Amino acid sequence: MNSRVRGVVILVLLTALFAIDCAVVPQGNQVEAAFLENNKTQNAPTYYKRFLHGFLASVYVIIISELGDKTFFIAAILSINHPRLLVYGGAMFALIAMTVLSALLGFATEVLPRVYTYYASGFMFILFGVKMLKDAHNMKPEDTKEEYKEVQQQLSTNEIREITSCIHIRNVLLSILSPVFVEAFMMTFLAEWGDRSQITTIVLAAREDVIGVIAGSVLGHGLCTGLAVLAGRVVAQRIPVKWLTYIGGVTFLLFGIATFATYPYSR
Repeated sequence: MNSRVRGVVILVLLTALFAIDCAVVPQGNQVEAAFLENNKTQNAPTYYKRFLHGFLASVYVIIISELGDKTFFIAAILSINHPRLLVYGGAMFALIAMTVLSALLGFATEVLPRVYTYYASGFMFILFGVKMLKDAHNMKPEDTKEEYKEVQQQLSTNEIREITSCIHIRNVLLSILSPVFVEAFMMTFLAEWGDRSQITTIVLAAREDVIGVIAGSVLGHGLCTGLAVLAGRVVAQRIPVKWLTYIGGVTFLLFGIATFATYPYSR
């Protein structure tokens, strides 16, 4: 077994352990929950645990989802010919706005019985996992380069300016902000809308601590966008997107399976 295959196997095993740890809660926690219900002054450790749980899950899932994604390429390409700080700021402003919006949408499901949102999230994770494994299986080595070139072409032709619904917003932003910042913001926001990471954030916020999910997602986006801005074209074209997609698929499947193996009120 060569070093590359060994590394992938180790990463998959770590992924499995992490996913199971994030989804399975020991039965002892049910006793702890009952105890804390009668001891309100001891709720701080439980909240910290829920926060950390949502935080770590979000960081991991966002990194797996965003590396080699369209928003990653946008930041990488823009940073080649423009100030990196402006590109990073515009992209992160869009990603933070999208993260908060998505988390609030997920948090809004609190009005529904937890058992429904809990198992619905498990179903979504399984659905994402199967789709990602299918995408990885059909992915060709040249697909990443083609997507990179597609994003490059969109940026070079300034397609953002042709989107009628964005013209007014863009003009307002341009009157007070740098054109590079505005372009990074608009391109990233539109690329992220309806993206897998946005839906994942909604699902996580529906079942985890919403503050932890927001903090973890922002950190994950910050790390990925920072890598894209600093490394630029070289990293964008060498990222093993196929393997990352496989690992992401396995992660989502394990999240989903473990969800159906646990009781929704055990947290």
